Amino acid sequence: MRSDEHNARGIELADRGWHDEAVKEFKKAIELDPGSAHAHDNLATVYAEQKKLREALAEYLTALRLDPEGATAHFNLACFLATHAGALAVAEYRETLALEPGYPDAQLNLGLTLADQGETAAAREALGAAVAAAPGDAFARSELAGLLMDEGDHRAAIAQLKEATRLEPGNFEAWLDLGLCYAEKGFYDEAERAYGRAALLAPDDLLVNYNLAALHALRGQGPAALATLRKALAADPAKVRGWLASDSMFDGLKGQPDFETLVAG
Repeated sequence: MRSDEHNARGIELADRGWHDEAVKEFKKAIELDPGSAHAHDNLATVYAEQKKLREALAEYLTALRLDPEGATAHFNLACFLATHAGALAVAEYRETLALEPGYPDAQLNLGLTLADQGETAAAREALGAAVAAAPGDAFARSELAGLLMDEGDHRAAIAQLKEATRLEPGNFEAWLDLGLCYAEKGFYDEAERAYGRAALLAPDDLLVNYNLAALHALRGQGPAALATLRKALAADPAKVRGWLASDSMFDGLKGQPDFETLVAG
């Protein structure tokens, strides 16, 4: 069939890297035989190479519709999604924002997706825009703060977390992160207060009790350190003992009988 000839020619051109010419051949094959799943699948592959992701997805789905029992159609769609889903999401979020610049959820999701892809500078910009678009959104501020913490900008993170906890006083993660940031900057009184608020919300949480114990130990507050460390050990003894093995914040307690007895279990 002439459709098969155009399809074969398209494959040959695509293998040579002549993508525009290959697209023309696959389209001719489809015009002659609209039910050719292979031609749609091959066209999708070339579109993906050209970074025309929306068009590629449409062709992969057409191939799957035409050949729902074909393993190859399912496999190629899966490969496309595994490779390009994140980029496609970014493109669609940006298209959303081009159509409606003040769309805060699109800004937020764009930032989260970029962060997942390791595009930290672009993610920080997008999350900052999300906060600007919806200043009362505690979640957006918390996510921006998390990215800032990863970048080592704890001072900027503190500003976002203070506002997040003001907007949402029951936000455990924000209080915990605020404590971590304050401790990192050496603001120990503020860190203790933030951990305390987190502990009120989740008294048995492993992370808040461990970090509060570390802060107490660093400040020479032995009894308070042991009391909160006991709670952390109750949550996950093996993990806590692993952390303690290399945590210098507890150096002031190491070797003391009460500490060693507690850690030994």
